[in-house]
Amino acid sequence: MSPPWRIAVVGAGLIGRRHVALARSFGWLAAIVDPNEATAELAEQTGAAWYSGLDGLLNDARLDGVILATPNRLHADQALACIGHGLPVLIEKPITDTVENAAAVVAAASTAGVPVLVGHHRRLNPLIGVARHAINDGRIGRPTIVNAQFWLYKPDAYFRESWRSQQGAGPVFINLIHDIDLLRHLVGEIVEVDAWQSNAVRGFDVEDTAAILLRFANGALGTVTVSDTVVAPWSWEFASGENPAYPHTDVPSIAIGGTHGSLSVPDLRLWSHPGERSWWNPIESERLRFEPADPLLRQMAHFGEVIGGRANPLVPADEGLATLACVEAIKRSAETGERRTVRTRSVS
Repeated sequence: MSPPWRIAVVGAGLIGRRHVALARSFGWLAAIVDPNEATAELAEQTGAAWYSGLDGLLNDARLDGVILATPNRLHADQALACIGHGLPVLIEKPITDTVENAAAVVAAASTAGVPVLVGHHRRLNPLIGVARHAINDGRIGRPTIVNAQFWLYKPDAYFRESWRSQQGAGPVFINLIHDIDLLRHLVGEIVEVDAWQSNAVRGFDVEDTAAILLRFANGALGTVTVSDTVVAPWSWEFASGENPAYPHTDVPSIAIGGTHGSLSVPDLRLWSHPGERSWWNPIESERLRFEPADPLLRQMAHFGEVIGGRANPLVPADEGLATLACVEAIKRSAETGERRTVRTRSVS
């Protein structure tokens, strides 16, 4: 049983409030930080202290860990401040707004010996553990091809928050980064990308649709498409049933093909030839089984284990950096029309 850690949640937006609820359910919620004074009421309701800024929290409060659920552009400075105070920190994805800033956080955490986790929580979904185990056990043979989709329709109300239609937002950065992280986790490192993007439907400063080619270090190739202007069920949000805020559809959003079989995710349907591998022969499928669990809940419990020194981060800062580098390369490729090599320290 973990001790009653004292954890602060910085940022009280949609995901921040989920962290507040989870930390409270563990009995770990010590403080909420948000400049919006209305958040003081949330703090009072949850029995937490309220601070308008991170500096006040770090100067006043005795803490064991901090969760950063703030806008991307604030992550680097806030993470560095927490590391400077020796506080383990869980940073919502993406780790920072740029690869250079992410590299600075990785270096600072390493030098100080302070654990940093990145909120790519889908890795903690039990179904992903089953999928990764099947691939690593050779159930599909050598991975050769990947297809991933993020297709859904965001209503006009979603864009009432003006930042969602401005540079730094868009479905590639906000949403597809999760899928890219899962592809790295399941298939391997991505070394090269070629991308196209369009804002033809909404005309915002950011894309609403993108198509991407991937090359993996192990030789596998991939195609990824993303659009938040399509009425469709093929996205992790719909397919996984992970978040009850979205309707659940029993369809895959990722397919991974190999020399001995193919696996679709998140429905975990494994396809193979029971006899000789040949397109002339019958092909069969089975559903891999798993015990469902809330990945955000598992992430909170894991954060407590990391704080207590009983576990290393499952998604450490350098993993967040590597995923961010892929997404940054995708954005650069789409903007320049040129194929881009993925580099984790700098992208020219």
